[in-house]
Amino acid sequence: MLYPKKQKQPYFSLMDSKVINAVFVVPPGVHLLDITGPAHIFYEASDYGASLNLHFVNMLSGATVDSSAGLQLSALVDFNSIELSEGDLIFIPGLDSSLLLTDDFLWQSKPFQYWLKAQHQKGVWLCSVCTGAFLLAEAGLLDNVACTTHWKFFVRFKTRYPKAQLKDNRLFVNDGRIYTSAGVTSGIDLALYMIERLFGAAFSARIAKEVVLFLRRGEDDEQLSAFMQYRNHINQRVHLVQDTLSQSLDKKWHLAELAERVNMSPRNLTRLFKKTTGASIGDYIDLLRTERAKQLISQGFTVQTAALQCGLKSANQLRYLLKTAE
Repeated sequence: MLYPKKQKQPYFSLMDSKVINAVFVVPPGVHLLDITGPAHIFYEASDYGASLNLHFVNMLSGATVDSSAGLQLSALVDFNSIELSEGDLIFIPGLDSSLLLTDDFLWQSKPFQYWLKAQHQKGVWLCSVCTGAFLLAEAGLLDNVACTTHWKFFVRFKTRYPKAQLKDNRLFVNDGRIYTSAGVTSGIDLALYMIERLFGAAFSARIAKEVVLFLRRGEDDEQLSAFMQYRNHINQRVHLVQDTLSQSLDKKWHLAELAERVNMSPRNLTRLFKKTTGASIGDYIDLLRTERAKQLISQGFTVQTAALQCGLKSANQLRYLLKTAE
């Protein structure tokens, strides 16, 4: 049975602020999630009434681009045709790494690099995802600037751009009006962060809920999060237990309850979880609580509030957990 889509209520009037232009650059060989993830976050924000105009532009020439996955993106406009001003944003996604080793491609992209520098001088915010940082660095915009990129390309990046202050194991890094992110899902984290910066934390949280993003990550979080570790397996029952725990840390789960959710005995679940992940259920919960508590405290919550939201009875319990994790 199909149900009509619930009508979204605008969060605030479009009259509340000036219209922000959000430009999404589509380079050849673009990584799809790098561009569609942040673009969808901004689309949802616009749908809820945020003062946004979304633009999709090419990087070289032509109105059509083939993504790295083979999907063709069309109806792109020339980047030079977009007029931007202070406070607008540009997202530069990652692209096929083989292009970044090609002198011809980097030379052909010089006009785009000059355009990026001109926009930055106007006060436009630049946000790169994954290997999009290479294009910022090629334009000289990351000289003596703190930045990051996907961990897989650190050595290549350091070798080619020694003046950049590359930060490892960071989801995204801010330096001035330039944000660089680690790639793929961290581009979504960065997009939500920019929505928060533009329209406030409450509005950004509403957008995160709309896209069913249960855990938002900030610029100080590690690329390899505890919420992503121990997930490199294909056992669906263990995944279900991990999902249950990560999405309800404020609840005290008993082993029997978890076992019942996956139709297993507590003993068998304990053995299967340890065999599959290499960690006990108790240790896994402690890792999740530690990371989530650090996030909450960094956002200004008290230790007591963080403890309660992580399913602990007292601030002392949390302090002990944080101390043992050091």
